[in-house]
Amino acid sequence: MRKETIAIYFAGLVQGIALVAFPAVSTILTDPHQFHLSSTVYGSLFIPQAILSIIASALNPVFCRKFGSKSVFLCGLVANLLSMILLAISAFTMHSSILSYVILLCATGCLGLGFGLVVPTINAMAALLYPTQVDSILLMLNALLGIGTALAPIFNAFFVSMGFWWGLPLLLAILLATGFIFSQALNLPGGKFNFSTNQSLTVPIPIRFWIFASFALLYGIVETLNGNWLSIFMKTHLHASLELQSIALTAFWGMVTFGRVFFAIVRKYFREELIFQTFPFISTLAFIVIASLPPNAEYWAVAAFGLTGFGCSVLLPLIISFGNQQLKAFASSVPGMVISFYLLGYGIAAFGVGLLEDSTHMSLRDVYLVGAVVAFILGIISFFVTETPKNNHLSKEI
Repeated sequence: MRKETIAIYFAGLVQGIALVAFPAVSTILTDPHQFHLSSTVYGSLFIPQAILSIIASALNPVFCRKFGSKSVFLCGLVANLLSMILLAISAFTMHSSILSYVILLCATGCLGLGFGLVVPTINAMAALLYPTQVDSILLMLNALLGIGTALAPIFNAFFVSMGFWWGLPLLLAILLATGFIFSQALNLPGGKFNFSTNQSLTVPIPIRFWIFASFALLYGIVETLNGNWLSIFMKTHLHASLELQSIALTAFWGMVTFGRVFFAIVRKYFREELIFQTFPFISTLAFIVIASLPPNAEYWAVAAFGLTGFGCSVLLPLIISFGNQQLKAFASSVPGMVISFYLLGYGIAAFGVGLLEDSTHMSLRDVYLVGAVVAFILGIISFFVTETPKNNHLSKEI
């Protein structure tokens, strides 16, 4: 395997772990004996992450054209490195509420910037390295990202059991520094003009794109209700141990990864459109089960969160794929724009849930019922996404 491939795959794996680092320590951040953050304050931590992720993802092609993909990639690694260093440092400031909050905000902001710079870039570089094997290479890369998200809660449980939860960000900082040093000497693909041309930036947005944008936004909400809040739900409503909280988070992200690999295997036997239309309703069912669980039903919760992860698994890759197929004149901008709306949904759920809890006294159980409604609407929109436009006016531009 080429060193460039190793660097890209390694970055994908570590980025996946880093992405879930904050949700993995959510119960520590909200613990009255540690950071003692309220639900609203905890949710607000993800505002800078969402904003900077959206900005960095949207501007990623511009940065890559101007500075080259290698420079953008390395800057993204540095941003992730700073994020993990700040998260580790916050452990020593937890009793100074204002200082620790500011440090955590900076940490999530750096993580958002790093995500927006690294993920689109490594996807593009992987495609440039193996232009005749794009599907399999991108599947492997995104599988590694998914494996990373599933590993984060496992590492967190290990370090918490050892008595220092900040070992997770410290380990990630070491891995990111290693990746940065290893990648510096490599001839990574994607020069200053290998990405989409300037002309693509002037293509008007097709009206039909907003169907895809709506789907991506709602999907971001559905995924984040699980990824960012399930540990707190397991602790406060089901009284689950830290180990079971970590297992539930691993089950969710692990099934997201499994679903994508499973889809890659069975896609030749089933229509993509049918899978895309079915999976949101799997998440709907899982949300209803989660909201209906009695206290101490933590093992059923693990299974339900795994089912939700399976329901989420193929939706983001397929919405991007359908966008590329149906919006050909706009295709070069579809991935970045779709991911931007996905991240907007991420921000809404990450912050909005805490705000709802504190301002309306809704419980997380009620929030998951709302999640079932959102997932159901997602399923309805999926039929509009997969419907081939019959009238030309659907493809008009604005």
